[in-house]
Amino acid sequence: MADRRQVLRLGAVAAATPVLAGVTSAPAWAGGGRPDKKPLVVGHRGASGYRPEHTLASYELAARMGADYLEPDLVITKDGVLVCRHEPEIGGTTNVASRPEFAGRQRTVTLDGVSVTGWFTHDFTLAELKTLRATERIPAVRQQNTLYDGLFEVPTFQEVLDLRKRLSRELGRDLGVFPETKHPTYFQRLGLELEKPLVRTLRRNGLDRRGAKVFVQSFEAANLRVLADEHRLEVPLVFLSSAAGNPFNDPRSYADYLTPAGLKELSQFVDGIGPEKSQVIPRKADGTLGAPTSLVADAHAAGLKVIPYTFRAENQFLPAELRVGTDPTAYGKAIDEQVTFLRTGIDGLFTDNPDIGVLARTLV
Repeated sequence: MADRRQVLRLGAVAAATPVLAGVTSAPAWAGGGRPDKKPLVVGHRGASGYRPEHTLASYELAARMGADYLEPDLVITKDGVLVCRHEPEIGGTTNVASRPEFAGRQRTVTLDGVSVTGWFTHDFTLAELKTLRATERIPAVRQQNTLYDGLFEVPTFQEVLDLRKRLSRELGRDLGVFPETKHPTYFQRLGLELEKPLVRTLRRNGLDRRGAKVFVQSFEAANLRVLADEHRLEVPLVFLSSAAGNPFNDPRSYADYLTPAGLKELSQFVDGIGPEKSQVIPRKADGTLGAPTSLVADAHAAGLKVIPYTFRAENQFLPAELRVGTDPTAYGKAIDEQVTFLRTGIDGLFTDNPDIGVLARTLV
């Protein structure tokens, strides 16, 4: 039987339903915030359309499909190690619920004002977390990804950076990383701030410098201010926004931040925005795409890049006119959707299917 390292590597290299046929990735942004003509393709949680998200297998597959950047979401363990999970709650992305020795760790917390029951990274040491295995987060949508349940560990941020370094050598191009700080205020109140270990890790790896292929993103403007003003990060920062609501513990709405005045203020400490894609092209009442908003032009006028999220291939995530058939989990016209958005002048996109993103940008 192959050992775990062989299984991980084989799982990463074998591409599930790849779209590309001889299409290669060209460098997008030469480094930092300096663009050329190619928009960025960011592997959202790796190639999470084909492998369980936030695993080394998912990140490696994204790179081999041509993604320019890998996007790890960062949370933290009880002993202060940054690990890659979509949320601090890990009941939905690991096999922790099947481990009787951890049954007593299940509890309910208030996460950014919402009551959440489950198992949380900050209740586990890294050694304990490494005994768990990743599972597909949305198995009803991506049944094929459940084939890999139980094979892959929860990676640390350092392990992702090590993978980036190795793949950059193997692929002959400088692969980027696009980490997101998840719920930074929540973790700060637990005495487990994300900022210091993030900055420390980037600097230890020689990646906090102008021109490094790194962007740091957050849904909390205050968190980005701390990184810019207190920690003096040299790499570009990106403010993520939701189509509704406010950043946690912030009286200002996302909509207010994305007005021309709000964007001008953001430009004092960030280099780009990551809007929910409906903020670039909203959907009409019938679920079809409407007319583009002025957001891309407004952001560019403020000197900010625009990289919306999240582009997925399944019908249920696509506008009504681009769905194919009636099965919500079947693939629709995802290439068409990405081409339509790229034609608005966005500077990149986050996609669960990096091969589709790489192909789409060749068609614009």
